[in-house]
Amino acid sequence: MPQLTHFGNHDAKNHVTGRSQYVDDIPVMAGTLHLKIVDSSIAHGHIKSIALNGADEVDGVVKIFDYKDITGENQIGGIIPDEPLLAEHDIHFWGQPILIIAAENEDAAEDAARKIKIEYEKLPAITNPREAFALGHLLSPSRKFVLGDTESAFADCEYIIEGSCETNGQEHLYLETQGAYAISTEHNSVKIFSSTQGPTAVQRTVARVLGVGMNQVEVDVARLGGGFGGKEDQASAWAAMAALVAFVLKRPAKCILHRMEDMRMTGKRNPYSSDYKIGLDKDLKIKAYEATFYQNGGAAADLSPAILERTLFHATNSYFIPNVRVTANSCRTNLPPNTAFRGFGGPQGKFLIETAIDAAAKKIGVPASTIQAKNLLSDGDEFPYGQIVAECEAANCWNAAVQKFDLPALQQAVNDFNGNNQFLKKGISVMPICFGISFTNTMMNNGRALVHVYSDGTVGVSTGAVEMGQGVNAKMLQAAATGLGVKTDSIKLETTNTTRVANTSPSAASSTADLNGKAVLDACAQINERLHNLARTLLGATEHEPIVVVEEMVWQSRKPTELTWKQLVQQAFMQRVNLSAKGHYATPVIKFDKTKEKGHPFAYHVYGTAITEITLDCLRGIYEVDAVKVIHDAGNSMNLPVDMGQVEGGLVQGIGWMTLEEVVYNAEGKLLSNALSTYKIPDIYSVPKLLDIHFLETDKPNLAVLKSKAVGEPPLMYGIGAYFAIRNAVLAFNPDSSIEYNAPITPEKVLMGLYGKILKAKEIS
Repeated sequence: MPQLTHFGNHDAKNHVTGRSQYVDDIPVMAGTLHLKIVDSSIAHGHIKSIALNGADEVDGVVKIFDYKDITGENQIGGIIPDEPLLAEHDIHFWGQPILIIAAENEDAAEDAARKIKIEYEKLPAITNPREAFALGHLLSPSRKFVLGDTESAFADCEYIIEGSCETNGQEHLYLETQGAYAISTEHNSVKIFSSTQGPTAVQRTVARVLGVGMNQVEVDVARLGGGFGGKEDQASAWAAMAALVAFVLKRPAKCILHRMEDMRMTGKRNPYSSDYKIGLDKDLKIKAYEATFYQNGGAAADLSPAILERTLFHATNSYFIPNVRVTANSCRTNLPPNTAFRGFGGPQGKFLIETAIDAAAKKIGVPASTIQAKNLLSDGDEFPYGQIVAECEAANCWNAAVQKFDLPALQQAVNDFNGNNQFLKKGISVMPICFGISFTNTMMNNGRALVHVYSDGTVGVSTGAVEMGQGVNAKMLQAAATGLGVKTDSIKLETTNTTRVANTSPSAASSTADLNGKAVLDACAQINERLHNLARTLLGATEHEPIVVVEEMVWQSRKPTELTWKQLVQQAFMQRVNLSAKGHYATPVIKFDKTKEKGHPFAYHVYGTAITEITLDCLRGIYEVDAVKVIHDAGNSMNLPVDMGQVEGGLVQGIGWMTLEEVVYNAEGKLLSNALSTYKIPDIYSVPKLLDIHFLETDKPNLAVLKSKAVGEPPLMYGIGAYFAIRNAVLAFNPDSSIEYNAPITPEKVLMGLYGKILKAKEIS
């Protein structure tokens, strides 16, 4: 077999030299129109009137579009058709698009927007999911996973703890805002350059809005300046607007959101309000667990029902619990439709079970890690959704972390420090993870690739994978180089294009490299079969003699020959051998029956353990993350630099969600954290002082591409450990603190946690 080629991020050089091209970098064609979206300034109500006040007469304004100008269907809902592209009469969230201004330049569009006045009849806005649930406002039917009998199990428990927790949203804050550039083409068609994780989703949505076939819509994606899930479904709206203008006016149209527009009009990570009940026996084995999740879905379904499902799939994290009942409700509120975000509901489920364990540990009087260690998954255990645990690395990651980083010594050092310091306290936590890899919608688990070998021996590769900073381009090149036995310098990776590769699944669910990489290998195998048969003829080899290509040299029976790759290809071309192939891969074994809520939805699971250490300034409520030490299960990593970068980046993004990043809406549904001055993300000073990350050494089989496990989403959940480390430090200072399980644990919340109960006692006295 050819050897796996190793190298770093394929796009790094172009990134640092400024040569990487994004949507807004595409040279503007003559006649291009620039779009400005007029959106709602209330969260709930009816449109009474729209006064243009001469906006349509502003010099440079070509046309102002409303819903009546849509040539097809005014609908962009993906899972559920419940979201209009442009509001008709009713308003359901602050920032809902109402009008599209198409102008010769941005200034004209801005001038026109300022003239337009919209009168509303306001209605009460609902922003709390529990309130929405009480009113019966659901986006989709509630879901429930059940394993065993919790009622009977609780009756035999030594300890029973109940409580609740809150997790806030999270702004994607991709460097490149939402945007699209559409061009009217021949045969009543359009071509769209879109900043999207889902080219086919954009194609499908635009076709619906325009009222044409999908074959009349071409979507092309070179790369994204970040996505994190925010461009999986929500990129479709802006592409549809640009396409509509181009389609109707037969002129190029460009729609690029400004940062504050993007933050105001797009959905975030779903906030959750959740309840738990956990029961343990005297040996600290978790015997029963019940949970109820109230998901804040926003005004339309978007991807919230699928996100809700993944919350249920990850409700028990890395633990085996024989009796489980978990219920999830997707609640419709008057916020922008919330959407996919790295982890896709998994982090919210994991935070609740970790909260339950932490609360139990505090009540019983033991470290949370004691309970965690006693309940880790092992082969043969059953998940609440019916899949049987196999090739489990939960205990291996935990034990490796405990031994390599000497957890008992770290815990003792924290205790010693806290005993010697009054106003500085340290906190420590351990965070195991178990994350399933596959789209939970089984039909989406397939990928395709188109591979051309040109007559000079160079190779062109097209896949459904979208590069958004995660390094998937590097892995696609590696798959092709490994599959054909050629050098990566001989391969060009093409843009992701719906005409070359159709019916793609979005680049999401940590499955992009697996699905598309295996499709590349399939295409390469088809080409190899033809070329290797020809090589046997040219070399006089027998029918079954092994032929491989290594570093562009043909090997026969494991020995190099004089025949080069280029010579072989040229001979194939002259003999009319097919040098192209369309590869296809569909993940085997996976299935899930939603009528029973049982099945085998994941190809495999990723495991890991992180130990987080923090120092808290108890006078000011501010904290520093001293270290995060990780043992991560990456299988047999095919690209260590890329995978290491994903672990580091995901971990820090998770810390941000748990500590600093607070999405704030007022009671009327207006976003208050609407700019980088009011929404805080981790900067260089927030990053752990020490990131000590090691990949687990393992030879266990898996269904990943070249046995290199997915690494996009799982590391984010290590960041949950920062929350509990900080909370432990607060309790080290004030054991009677009334600090709630409410994330993010911002410095303001920490300060109140440090002194809230003390201050209240002094007020009473």
